[in-house]
Amino acid sequence: MVGSGLRRAGPAGMEGGAMSSAATRTPADVARAAFDAVSRKDPDGIVATGAPGYVDDFVAVGEIRGHDAVRAFFRELFAAFPDFTMTADRIVADDTTAVVQWHAAGTFTGGPFRGIAPTGRRVDIRGVDVMEIADGLIQHNTIYYDGATFARQIGLLPGLGSRADQALLAAFNAKTTVSQRARDRRQRRRSRTK
Repeated sequence: MVGSGLRRAGPAGMEGGAMSSAATRTPADVARAAFDAVSRKDPDGIVATGAPGYVDDFVAVGEIRGHDAVRAFFRELFAAFPDFTMTADRIVADDTTAVVQWHAAGTFTGGPFRGIAPTGRRVDIRGVDVMEIADGLIQHNTIYYDGATFARQIGLLPGLGSRADQALLAAFNAKTTVSQRARDRRQRRRSRTK
């Protein structure tokens, strides 16, 4: 189910719609707040949606753990892609989890990202976040997106089907064939010595 807004424990009509400490946020509300902060390019707002030791587990790049590390990751991302945009296309949630289908885009013209120098290339990717939420805060977030597509778009890997991609695939297959033959020879030697 998609959350419809804040459930307030206090009186209705709170000044400016601000939440009091008695307010309870649904998982859908928390997910929406996190994505709104990303859309604003607000690292402090992003980490405010997570518990102090929460984990952003980017399947393609690894775990980022805790407020300081998550904040630093997003600062680096926003600096690397100055025109970065992210849109939550769909949020589905229950009492403990929110799943967000999203798309993001930007041009890699700023600073380095994850040790990669800017290439000036445009990125347009889709993904899904699966957020575990308790007490109105993200405890763990697993982020799925196609890391190979991202790498191709920034120029780290050759374009799919390009000559360079075909050459890379041929080299990989040749190495695999040589490795398999070596394993087969070792296995035959072991079999003879038994």
